[in-house]
Amino acid sequence: MKHGDGGKWYLNAKNYSNEIAEAYDLREFLMEQYKNFEQIPIRKVNGFNAAGLGYTLKMPIIGRVVKALAEKMLHSEKPPTNPFKPEGHMGQVVPLDDAIAILENCAAEPIIEKHCMCRYMHRGIKEACCINFGVMSEIIEKLPRFIPAKEKFLLTREEAVERFTEHNKKGYIGTIWYGPFPYINNLCSCQTPECAGIRPRLDFGIKSIYKAEYVIEINQDLCQGCTACVSKCQFGALKYNAVLKRVLVDQDKCYGCGICMHACKHNALRLVSRDQHRSLKGEY
Repeated sequence: MKHGDGGKWYLNAKNYSNEIAEAYDLREFLMEQYKNFEQIPIRKVNGFNAAGLGYTLKMPIIGRVVKALAEKMLHSEKPPTNPFKPEGHMGQVVPLDDAIAILENCAAEPIIEKHCMCRYMHRGIKEACCINFGVMSEIIEKLPRFIPAKEKFLLTREEAVERFTEHNKKGYIGTIWYGPFPYINNLCSCQTPECAGIRPRLDFGIKSIYKAEYVIEINQDLCQGCTACVSKCQFGALKYNAVLKRVLVDQDKCYGCGICMHACKHNALRLVSRDQHRSLKGEY
């Protein structure tokens, strides 16, 4: 199908294929990009870098220009040309079931798990929680700083599903990425504010990532008001109402990651298609 199973771009197996990687010569492209990965926050692109970005974006005219340039670059569907620019690097939040479908049916082998560089650059923490596949997994062996020192990094499909599930239950948000368009090679598990994909959207309003195809609904008959789910939500979408003694969801804020469902012992939460809600349809 043109857009993947159920209309989801990340369930189109063609986007994971070696044919695409070869067509755009992505082995050398990605190698060059990841050799210099740590320079991303300070490298100037179109005359701007991330240093002082918050202040720049608050400037009335310049802020709008920078935001528009950033989104145009990230959303680009042109063939990649410059490994020093994050062109065509767009992602979307994915809940557990869709991530499992990706790993079981779409991701090209070999599959590996490497250090999350976002967490390392923000907190100095080395944790293997990013899953790569296809060409991206092949180049990692040439970049030792990404390889977990003590953990097995080459995974079977079953092991990859097990690892992603483990991270998801810990509260790490699943995201899938073009890198670069149209090649998909990255299934991440991260948190805010460490995630360099989610943070620009939450902090600066830059559409650096799309919300999931789903939103959370709460069955008020089952909700006990324990607030366990509230503490899990990293987007401020769940709030406890002291009058009703129940948790309420602000679906405009919900990213559909499904992390909150792991905390609910009463099965009061479920993910439903974003398209079921007229006001949310097409709002990513």
